[in-house]
Amino acid sequence: MSNDAMIGQPNPSIAFFPLASRRDLVRRSAEQLDRLNGRAAADFWKSTCRGLGDELLELGCPEDEMRAEIMDFQAAVQMELMWLHRSDEARG
Repeated sequence: MSNDAMIGQPNPSIAFFPLASRRDLVRRSAEQLDRLNGRAAADFWKSTCRGLGDELLELGCPEDEMRAEIMDFQAAVQMELMWLHRSDEARG
């Protein structure tokens, strides 16, 4: 509990574990996205990002912070996709 919450501040800040740091989530999302093409890939991606955003909002995350988290998550997945393909190139 933060000091502000203990002294009766009405809106204590809540720290959320960054989505981009959730390694298993980033890896799973990149692998799934890599398997899909076209509309299926777009639908998966929209659904994943909306679901994560909704989850953060339900936990009390402010909307602007939620949007930043989703953008950071998207960047992490993009980097993971690049690493997946870099590994494929090294093998083949």
